[in-house]
Amino acid sequence: MLSVLRRSAYRKLFTAQVVALLATGLLTVALGLLAFDLAGGQAGAVLGTALTIKMVAYVFVAPVMAALVERLPRKSVLVNADLVRAAIALSLPFIDQVWQIYVLVFVLQSASATFTPAFQALIPVVLPEEKDYTKALSLSRLAYDFESLVSPLLAAALLAVMSFHNLFVGTMVGFLVSAAMVLATRLPVVPPAQGQGSLLHRTTLGSRIFLREPTLRGLMALNLAVATATALVLVNTVVYARDLFGGSNTDVAIALAFYGAGSMIVAVIAPKALERVPNRTFMLIGAAVLTMGLLAAALLSSITELTGQTTNSSWVLFLGLWVVLGIGTSMISTPSSRLLRRVATDDTRSYLFTAQFSLSHACFLLAYPVAGWVGAVTGQSAAAWSLACSLSSEPSPR
Repeated sequence: MLSVLRRSAYRKLFTAQVVALLATGLLTVALGLLAFDLAGGQAGAVLGTALTIKMVAYVFVAPVMAALVERLPRKSVLVNADLVRAAIALSLPFIDQVWQIYVLVFVLQSASATFTPAFQALIPVVLPEEKDYTKALSLSRLAYDFESLVSPLLAAALLAVMSFHNLFVGTMVGFLVSAAMVLATRLPVVPPAQGQGSLLHRTTLGSRIFLREPTLRGLMALNLAVATATALVLVNTVVYARDLFGGSNTDVAIALAFYGAGSMIVAVIAPKALERVPNRTFMLIGAAVLTMGLLAAALLSSITELTGQTTNSSWVLFLGLWVVLGIGTSMISTPSSRLLRRVATDDTRSYLFTAQFSLSHACFLLAYPVAGWVGAVTGQSAAAWSLACSLSSEPSPR
């Protein structure tokens, strides 16, 4: 898997990805704490709304930007998107109103909606051999899992000696380093797609391919499973740790780290496992793991809310369930790009990666409000049960 790092261009791009992911991880923790600082017990609703706005940008901005920037140099697109993200991250510590979070999050995530699909579609061009690309996918998944584990731990260490506002400065530095690494990379020439058609045609091309390909329709159902579990973790971990279990800011970061650890376990074993187990089987097992994990989380939160008591055992069980949810999400996410590459052509690759980015986040757009607003209005157990029931009733993808 590490052999692809001998390629200079991919090594620099991978470094940029890791640094940007660490920056995003710090941002996730800092946003949760900022929401709690401004809204207290309503932090789940605030964060749920902010993440919903993020998903709106991902769903609607990504395909439009992909169509608009397709003739621009990839390096210029990536670097400028990183610079915008750095500027917005530096602005976040100075806000004192909830609505300001929403505005800045939309601008920041619009830049991410431009950066991420362009970056993902570039990797198959940098590594044209299928064997190398498969290794890169595993390494990329490991990078996401590494971020999920390390960013919360790094945040916990920083929170022990400084205010959470300083985490936004670390986010800015990460995006600047990412931009510098991309700028230093010699990228291959990406020929423009042929027969591009109108802006509307190009904006919807990837989604139309998803609708007509059975494999990709199945991927969409599994994307919804990932969104359901991830929404509970990202939106409500701060409320679980701070309110339900009476913990500290550091406990929030620790809980997110356990979720990342579960995902990392799968990242390590997936390359070998996928040599023996078909993609579909591997991903369906992940969906079953998520269903059981969400049902258990719903039961735990119900018992905790009814009794009004927490113990060390219940906290340990909570952390264990976050590991399970990390395992399930990674089992689905790891093989997904392999499916895209098999369907894509040179002319449709960027559109398919953008469509996967956009459509998968449309699932988050459905899940985040449930996790945030149901939790804020009726309690965390109601939110967990709602998410668990929606996942358990989801039809099996073909």
